[in-house]
Amino acid sequence: MNNSAEIALAVKNYIVDIINENSLIFTFIIRMDERENFSLIYTNNSGASFFTHTLQSKNEFLSEVISKQMQSLFNLVSDTNEKLFLQQSIVFEKVEYIFDISIKQIDEKKKIFGLTMHNKSNEEVEKKALIEAKEKYLSLVSNNLDSVFFVNENGTITYSNSIALKELGYETEFVKNKPVEHFIEENSLRNFQLMMKQTLSGYPTEMHNCLILHEKGHYITVYLKAIPNEILGEIHGFHLFIRDMTAAVDEKDQLFYLAYHDHLTGLWNRRALKEHLRENLEQAEKNESQISIIRIDLDRFKLINESLGYNSGDELLKKIADRLGLYIDKKNNLYRQSGDEFVYILKGKTRDQTSVFAETILAELSKPIYLDHQEYFVTASIGISMYPFDGKNLDELLIKADQALYVAKDRGRAHYRFFQDQMNLSFPNEALMESHLRRAIEKDELTIHFQPQVNLVTGEINSFEALLRWNNRKFGYVSPMQFIPLAEESGMIMQIGDWVLEEACKQLKYWQEKGYRPVRIAVNISPKQFKQENFAIKIREKINKYQITPSSLEVEITESAMTHLQDTLIMLKELKEIGIVISIDDFGTGYSSLSYLKKYPIDIIKIDQSFIKDMETDDKNAAIANTIIQLAHSLGMEVVAEGVEKDKQVEILKAAKCQKAQGYFFSRPVPIEAINESYMKIEKA
Repeated sequence: MNNSAEIALAVKNYIVDIINENSLIFTFIIRMDERENFSLIYTNNSGASFFTHTLQSKNEFLSEVISKQMQSLFNLVSDTNEKLFLQQSIVFEKVEYIFDISIKQIDEKKKIFGLTMHNKSNEEVEKKALIEAKEKYLSLVSNNLDSVFFVNENGTITYSNSIALKELGYETEFVKNKPVEHFIEENSLRNFQLMMKQTLSGYPTEMHNCLILHEKGHYITVYLKAIPNEILGEIHGFHLFIRDMTAAVDEKDQLFYLAYHDHLTGLWNRRALKEHLRENLEQAEKNESQISIIRIDLDRFKLINESLGYNSGDELLKKIADRLGLYIDKKNNLYRQSGDEFVYILKGKTRDQTSVFAETILAELSKPIYLDHQEYFVTASIGISMYPFDGKNLDELLIKADQALYVAKDRGRAHYRFFQDQMNLSFPNEALMESHLRRAIEKDELTIHFQPQVNLVTGEINSFEALLRWNNRKFGYVSPMQFIPLAEESGMIMQIGDWVLEEACKQLKYWQEKGYRPVRIAVNISPKQFKQENFAIKIREKINKYQITPSSLEVEITESAMTHLQDTLIMLKELKEIGIVISIDDFGTGYSSLSYLKKYPIDIIKIDQSFIKDMETDDKNAAIANTIIQLAHSLGMEVVAEGVEKDKQVEILKAAKCQKAQGYFFSRPVPIEAINESYMKIEKA
């Protein structure tokens, strides 16, 4: 056998194998004699298997399948010698089957035919079921009493029912392929966009009192419900149900919305957070996947609130929520926990992916925010816990994310921290902490550490900032970031503040008695202390009690304490009459108006550490610091830079003629014993 014949035989055998094993197509070879009687010559495996279950013999197959109608088809093929295709319904044992049939004459003289039958029965059943399902769906949507749009994942309307067109007055051609946002009133648009994002992340979402544009140009108030269209686990747009609120209000739906959404930002609220997180944890356990809980707290937002007023503070929060809302998708959802705290739930993210996400959020929030044509900068601290590594239940994971957040704020703010086991050691129960804080003074647990302020020209130290520390017998060292806000909220800040002033005056008295050269101690004054009517009287009493030089005591007040112009002016004048040095702490982070600088008797401006941080690489921070220094000098004020940690920062500050600086580059806050030993053993006064 030559090579070509071998190849031909191999191909033939291969084709025969394919025909035999094809489970979808039944193949038969049939002979028709002169009397038009049929005999079966060959059946492939699938054909034999199928008809063995339905027919008893070859003859039965021939009589059932090759009906009179089929006989005429074979004759037609024989006469024309052309291949014939058709679809035929055949009933076997009262079951109807549908076949695509092909008939071809193989041998004209012997009248041998090839018959193939492709069983389409299941496909036809499925097709019919799909058509029925589609018709039911269209009937449900078309005849719904509410207006209905179908919106794809790009926000484009691809379908609207007749009610929608009737109630809004539009033609189908006008609505179709239009962005749905085109019909939403400007003031409703922000919450609508948030609703879209939440829906496309897989959650049915509602919105009350949305204004939607009518064809005649006016807006009507509607209730919206958006239901995600999920196919094989993927979200492909959503159905938007629209109900005219002027006709009727569904009180139950409205109560549901109010129960699960934050009224200010439109985001999910704390209740929704707990319910969704519980569901997500159950799903993650089944899928053996990870969940990240990201807690975000805005840095120093309380100062902004007190400076601008709560209405402006709320507007700023809305803008921040809008920015955070940019990062809602199918795997991430956002909640407003309370006040200036927000929480993301990230599904299926690794630790590295979570880190990238946190860095993205920090970068987004670091961009300037504009409110009433004024530029503001807001930073945030982030704490992260992860399922299943940090815990298995909802409360444990939320608490641990909170613990990580406190550490982030304590270690300089404006960055993120993952939970670590050692964080448990310094994070007591808040209610228990308050109880211990009330006894801290009498148990002698409070101390003052002093951080030197260095003269950048001479290198001398002639002033210190007094910083409060608490070493509790049960909890150990407690961060000021934890107990100072607690003291302010509970009202204990008044008693603690008086104690700090008393201790500072005692120390100044000690140095004077020892004959050391004159130095000054700066004491932080809380807004509540400063707003006491008798605050200046208390200061005078302590100075007289310890017989210290008034100018050796400096009071640091924040911009947020100066919200009432006349009261602030009166208080500052009283302090200046005593001879106290007055400084503004964290300058640039609070009240944006600079008019008070020329009205108030201020001696020192302290540049907030957020402007010093990275100033050697961030031209904007360097420019802001330089501007503050020049402004202060032009008004005859001294400048102290806080948070200096690098030699390059010192060089920049020296070049800008900043008088003093404090920070870890020079010294951490240290106990009084170290001050007496290292700094005060010098020439006497």
